[in-house]
Amino acid sequence: MERQQGYEHELMSSMNVPRAVAVMAVPSVISSLVTVLYNMADTFFVGQTGDPLQVAAVSLTNPIFILMMAFANMFGMGGSTVLSMAMGEKNEKRVRAASSFVTYASVLVGLVFAALLILFMDPILGVFGADAETYEFARGYTIHIAWGAPFIIWSAAASFIVRAEGASREAMVGSMIGTIANIVLDPIFISVLGQGTAGAAIATSLGNIMASVYYLWYFLRKSHMLSISWKDFTWKNGILTRICSTGLPTAIFSALMSVSTIVLNQMLVVYGNAPVAAIGIVFKANMFITFLQMGLANGVQPLLGYNYGSGDGKRFRAVESFTKRTCLAVGILATLLYFVLREPIIRLFINDDEVVAYGVEMLTAYMLSGPVIGFLFVNMNSLQSVGHALEATVLSVLRQGVLLIPLLYLLQAMFGLTGVIFGQSVTDYAAVILSAVLWSRVRAGLPGGKDAGRAADSAGSGTVSA
Repeated sequence: MERQQGYEHELMSSMNVPRAVAVMAVPSVISSLVTVLYNMADTFFVGQTGDPLQVAAVSLTNPIFILMMAFANMFGMGGSTVLSMAMGEKNEKRVRAASSFVTYASVLVGLVFAALLILFMDPILGVFGADAETYEFARGYTIHIAWGAPFIIWSAAASFIVRAEGASREAMVGSMIGTIANIVLDPIFISVLGQGTAGAAIATSLGNIMASVYYLWYFLRKSHMLSISWKDFTWKNGILTRICSTGLPTAIFSALMSVSTIVLNQMLVVYGNAPVAAIGIVFKANMFITFLQMGLANGVQPLLGYNYGSGDGKRFRAVESFTKRTCLAVGILATLLYFVLREPIIRLFINDDEVVAYGVEMLTAYMLSGPVIGFLFVNMNSLQSVGHALEATVLSVLRQGVLLIPLLYLLQAMFGLTGVIFGQSVTDYAAVILSAVLWSRVRAGLPGGKDAGRAADSAGSGTVSA
């Protein structure tokens, strides 16, 4: 155990920056890509039925899953930030309190979420845009995703906490367990047992139960600091306020994504269910580009939090700078690959000419912000890590709410369906520019100021060593 703690201390405080970023980010990226596969699985296997209405139903109910992730991200990201800073301060009691709080809060919110879904299902699906053709498919999905809510929220939050302890590999394993189970169970429930969209939700919930069991084992048997003990649970001493306020930007980002998806679906359903099915496919396909860079940013968040907590401003800046350059390179390569393979990617999900035609146009529009979106995620994580949660919250609100939703209405009025399709990329570029302005001001005020920032840029320019 002492050897493991020594390695974790070296990783966080003194390891070569590119290597430390690689150690932390690679498992996080893999976990993010596993999440992408996990999210793609339902749409992919439902698409193999050849029924655009079932694909549209999954697209219409997607805001439910996104909203669950909003709570998971709030507890997970907020908890991991508090935990990382507590580790940097050598405050083990606070580490245990934070991890216990995240566990019980996630389960409680999941139970409340499930109850609300079941009690108010009909009006919820009506708001989402379900019509006579898609209602039963959407209802079948919602019923079975509801009872899995506590496991979905906690397993996602737990992955952040485990990663923050320095156990990136174990966090990745937990994510892979849920994804592999979902991919294996999807065709069984959807096609073999003929459950369609309901089968997709059953597979998703069962996969998260399996992931939750793994994380429970890790907390109880393998971790030397994390706790799920009720004795360690508390919301006092800033645990509740710091976790929720720090995780709030990420939660708002996800919650507003849910709202904007509802608005987008309501706009598209006017043109028929084919565009709704297409946007569901494009949303899942484009997650590869977005989550690839989000995984990089999330992976280094514990490094940022630890070094800020320990007062090492130079190393903090080196991690931030190197991560941004990596995101840019990855974003450009991924976007180029997607541009070349647009139509095959859409046809991989469903071989319906009308849906494919809409999908190719939509995917092209969504890819435009691919090369630069990583800067937004790194800037937001950096702001959270130094305690500027308000600025990060503003960025979240702007990207998915204040800017996007009005822009969708404006562009639809000006350009019709084409305007709606390009709304997200226009918003992304505005958010990236604003995040750069906000972070540059905060960064200049940190210990060492601009000079330390230039030193960090030099320190982060090395290569990953063996």
